[in-house]
Amino acid sequence: MAAQLKPLAGLLLFLNFCMLAIILGIGSWSINKAIVEGFTIGPGFDLPPHFSPIYFPMGNAATGFFVVFALIAGVVGIASIIAGINHFRYWDLDSLPAAASSATIAWSLTLLAMGFACKEIELLHRNSSLRTMEAFTIILSATQLIYIAAIHESPRSTYI
Repeated sequence: MAAQLKPLAGLLLFLNFCMLAIILGIGSWSINKAIVEGFTIGPGFDLPPHFSPIYFPMGNAATGFFVVFALIAGVVGIASIIAGINHFRYWDLDSLPAAASSATIAWSLTLLAMGFACKEIELLHRNSSLRTMEAFTIILSATQLIYIAAIHESPRSTYI
């Protein structure tokens, strides 16, 4: 059974990498836009009322939290892909703990970002780039879970 799931794990690694790259690209663009078009504070200027350091000129009140947590989940997800590639190469019990634990941490952070994506969807008023990022985050949470299940079916022991 384990040998049959190795191609699935490889496909999910590649798919997750592509989705994480898209999430990181859109999230980086959003952060850059928020910095460029954000509040200008300088000598003689006071902070505006209700100032938020997570202000985004596009989107709604949940956008800042969603983008920040999606970026964190993306970076941790890329790190888990590296451990996953190592596990895919060897596909034995020695490489499983690193791949499984990093994938589980990345998945939990992706679920956190997905929660903010759901809140952002509920609040409406967002642009198409944010909608794309929300969709990829929600899909990624499912594919990461399937990947975690697939790698847990790797050989139980190569020493027996």
